[in-house]
Amino acid sequence: MKLFDNTEVAFALKSDSQLERAYFLFRMIQNQPMVKIGSAVTNFALKAHLPIEGLIRSTVFDHFCGGVTENDCMPIIDNMYNNGNVHSVLDYSVEGKEEEASFDGALEKILKIIDFCEEKKSIPYAVFKPTGFGRFALYQKLSEGKTLDNEEQEEWNRVVARFQKVCKVAHQKDVPLLIDGEESWMQKAADDLIEELMETYNKDKAIVFNTLQMYRHDRMDYLKGLHQKAKEKGFHIGMKVVRGAYMEKERERAEAKGYPSPICKDKNATDKNYDAAITYMIEHPNMALFVGTHNEESSYLAMELAKKRGVHENDNRLWFGQLFGMSDHISYNLANQGYNVAKYLPFGPVRDVMPYLIRRAEENTSVEGQTSRELNLLKTERKRRKL
Repeated sequence: MKLFDNTEVAFALKSDSQLERAYFLFRMIQNQPMVKIGSAVTNFALKAHLPIEGLIRSTVFDHFCGGVTENDCMPIIDNMYNNGNVHSVLDYSVEGKEEEASFDGALEKILKIIDFCEEKKSIPYAVFKPTGFGRFALYQKLSEGKTLDNEEQEEWNRVVARFQKVCKVAHQKDVPLLIDGEESWMQKAADDLIEELMETYNKDKAIVFNTLQMYRHDRMDYLKGLHQKAKEKGFHIGMKVVRGAYMEKERERAEAKGYPSPICKDKNATDKNYDAAITYMIEHPNMALFVGTHNEESSYLAMELAKKRGVHENDNRLWFGQLFGMSDHISYNLANQGYNVAKYLPFGPVRDVMPYLIRRAEENTSVEGQTSRELNLLKTERKRRKL
């Protein structure tokens, strides 16, 4: 039996009723029209303030999220860590807020999570999105090389100050920090800022991590260029490597605005690009890699490369990560073999986290084979348990 086929290990932490709920949810997600209708109805119901939060909470929210607050997440975090040797990354998944008060609030939330990380071995990383700390349009304007007016410059200085504060505290408390990737047309400003922070805080090891979305065909060149800078300036690179989360949006915008799409031509090209990035990072010293993937072949490749290079399973420079509620067959079987594994555990108010959840459901329907694989594994485990 291949490692990831072991459903007894994969679903050991799920009760029979949780297993049945997962089976029901993935059957729903497999039905593409149902996801589209469900997303539209949910959006409408939330905007109209219809009383559906209870229903969402007991189904999709509880399957893919840890809770409304950090404290809600603690029983799940403890259970995964104590009984499955799987860590958690607390992900405050509130999206699309544009006010200064909300950015300051997000900063306070991340600082609080860094304190959690310092206290608890089960939470090895903190994480945030660049647009959690500043307006999208501001990043976009800088990425396009446009000059900010005085007011915008002051606003950008506040964004930079938030980044600096969080990185400084993370460095002091020795808590590595994952910074998520976003849309290509705002990413350059975030990349430039994160590079400066790596140069400051990654002198001895990687504390500040950027994210490479490998469905972008230019990211391998970016990684190699960054590696050159790191060698010249003497800092360590930290990277979370993912396939990417905004593919349809990226393609639509490129077509509407008449520029070449930044996205690889097909899934096969993305897979090759992804595997090239993790290969490059494992083969070069002074790099710390967070392998964010639900792809079994890429996971097997990372394990094989680590063995070849003499990188031990529990070496802190190599972590594997999956989203909570998905790919338990990868997470728990890797952890069972002694690898460092963390689940991204989203939390936040139900209505604020819904855009995140809808994107998850839509992503699942668009990745060929993802949902049917989850379903087959759940079926196997139901049969094993005679449910």
